Amino acid sequence: MTKSKWENTKKVAVIAIGGNSLIKDPQHKTVKDQYLAAKETCHHIADMIEQGWEVAIGHGNGPQVGFILRRSEIAAKVAGMHEVPLDVCGADTQGALGYALQQNFNNEFYHRKMDKRVATIITQVLVDKTDPAFEHPTKPIGGFMEEAEAQARVTNEGWTVVEDAGRGWRRIVPSPKPKEIIEISAIKTMLDNGICAIAVGGGGIPVIEDEDGSFVGVAAVIDKDYACSLLAQTINADLFLISTAVEKVYLNLNTPQQKGIDVMTASEARQYMAEGHFAKGSMLPKIEAILWYLDAGGKEAIITNPENITAALRGDTGTRIVPG
Repeated sequence: MTKSKWENTKKVAVIAIGGNSLIKDPQHKTVKDQYLAAKETCHHIADMIEQGWEVAIGHGNGPQVGFILRRSEIAAKVAGMHEVPLDVCGADTQGALGYALQQNFNNEFYHRKMDKRVATIITQVLVDKTDPAFEHPTKPIGGFMEEAEAQARVTNEGWTVVEDAGRGWRRIVPSPKPKEIIEISAIKTMLDNGICAIAVGGGGIPVIEDEDGSFVGVAAVIDKDYACSLLAQTINADLFLISTAVEKVYLNLNTPQQKGIDVMTASEARQYMAEGHFAKGSMLPKIEAILWYLDAGGKEAIITNPENITAALRGDTGTRIVPG
């Protein structure tokens, strides 16, 4: 990938929002519930925008894709409807979650009397078809199946399936590393004109390059923090902020020795990773994505929860990760 030389004279941040953060608890999963959760997050990010930051916002979509797949599977069994391919599920969530975010942002800007605009870009992200992840799928998607159905999917559709701790069989798909953001020029144009960009939703829609140079969607899941890291690298962002469920990063999490980290260098982060402080399914990919950004020349990153974004920017809370 050729590094971008694009420069924006304003302070630019890339913000990654977790898809799970839009679902407060198992009793609040509806579209309305997710909209209200997005409203809270947008309120805190609007504080940041009001301070003069230009922002590009990525979001997760794991639960939302799961809902679409489950509806699709039920509709296929009950009514004979066609099922929705995984890459199209990603596009659906980019549109739906983008709509919720941009409407909430527009309302925030209106009530604050801010002359600001926001738009969602349906974003494709190029992955390498020879990425080792395609040989070793790891991401479970969709609902649980009986063994007979699972084996039929393997035979008829080429799925990879695994048995999940006695709960049934599930499909697993690859999680390749992002290489290039296809719509990057549109994102840059928006930021250059003061428009907030909602992009690389769910890590982006994964596409590969065919023999003739055409893009083709694939059944895969790109980690949204990695995609946001790539976005931050490509636009030379001043800040990469990951908005998640915790106020800061902790050592010895959930033990009597638990200790919050205010600031850590990249080398300290690597040391803590080697010591096993960051869980594989939660904090570890966030730290890895930040290190990828810093190694590419990034200036600084912050991990905190939405309600503490403003305080974290002041240095009052959150975890700041810097080169060194």
